[in-house]
Amino acid sequence: MKSKFLPFSIFIIFFVIFIIFYKGLQDTNIYTPDVKINNEIPSYSAELFYSGKIVNSSEIFDLNKYYLLNIWSSWCVPCRQEHSILIDLANNKNLKLIGINYKDKKENAKKFLEELGNPYEKIIFDKDGTSAIEWGAYGVPETFLIYDNRIIKKYIGPLNKHSVKEVKLLMK
Repeated sequence: MKSKFLPFSIFIIFFVIFIIFYKGLQDTNIYTPDVKINNEIPSYSAELFYSGKIVNSSEIFDLNKYYLLNIWSSWCVPCRQEHSILIDLANNKNLKLIGINYKDKKENAKKFLEELGNPYEKIIFDKDGTSAIEWGAYGVPETFLIYDNRIIKKYIGPLNKHSVKEVKLLMK
């Protein structure tokens, strides 16, 4: 009787452990922060990439204009993937692109822009990541559609054809 009970109890224990792990894998614990839409843009001091001039972020954005603020880095692979989309969007006369270079070395960022092109009208140099934190970003790339100094839409991750269509629709 003992010899039959031992394999059966081992089987039950492994089966219970399997069920616990299986259920644990089904539950995603991915944290996605709240996307604050229709909030005013944050106001803070920032360094411009090329000139090194310190400006207030509110000086960069004009009323009654659409802006696409893109947070990027030269070391970011998805940023490289979305860059051609940003170049295309820069050709839209109703949309101005602003970049935030996030936790990057200036030399690497300059090489990145020389290699792939510069779609940005202005770039904020965010060496320590505080500018991105002001925007509520938690990674790169992230993009914000802005109108009248208000955030209309936030895109987490690289832009794609679907998000470009959505940007153009929101601008109408």
